[in-house]
Amino acid sequence: MPALIATKFTGRITWLGTVPDRAAGLPSLPLQSLRAGFDGPEGEDHGGLTRPSCSRVLTQYPRDTEIRNVRQFSVISAEELAEIARAMGVGSLDPALLGSTMVIEGIPDFSHIPPSSRLQAASGATLTVDMENRPCQLPAREIEKVQPGHGKLFKSAAKGRRGVTAWVEREGTFSVGEEVRLHVPSQPAWAHMEAALEGAKA
Repeated sequence: MPALIATKFTGRITWLGTVPDRAAGLPSLPLQSLRAGFDGPEGEDHGGLTRPSCSRVLTQYPRDTEIRNVRQFSVISAEELAEIARAMGVGSLDPALLGSTMVIEGIPDFSHIPPSSRLQAASGATLTVDMENRPCQLPAREIEKVQPGHGKLFKSAAKGRRGVTAWVEREGTFSVGEEVRLHVPSQPAWAHMEAALEGAKA
């Protein structure tokens, strides 16, 4: 029996972009198509087979430890992006300001799809989901530049809506307008998750 199940849920890619130079700024440059290699999106400064560890994994490694890069892609849903904008009281939110790589429309509760799910295009190009992305202050600063007074609202508005991070499992090209199918692991949720999270809070 396959360990991954192709679901009925599909999404349409509505936006693609890359961050060419993190030192110069977070915003992505929009693209109509994006070549994804095993080291990540072509031209993406967040790419690479490895990366320096950050605050998200301080429980596991000292900061700047070289680790596998499972954050090659930042993927967000069009629906959740609209929800963030509404919560912030703005008409819309440019995904470029979030440093996004891909925006997908049509998959419900996108930020909470199971870790290790796959997003697969008809061409076979495939992303493996690492985990839910967490809001941070970097997009808030970029939003503040174009929508003064609203940047500070981003972090709370984006909680549970920030999308997922992902890495390239099969190389290929993604294009705006293309459909991707969600594949999920065929295993139940861990029965001890609540107890584990409670222990982490202690």
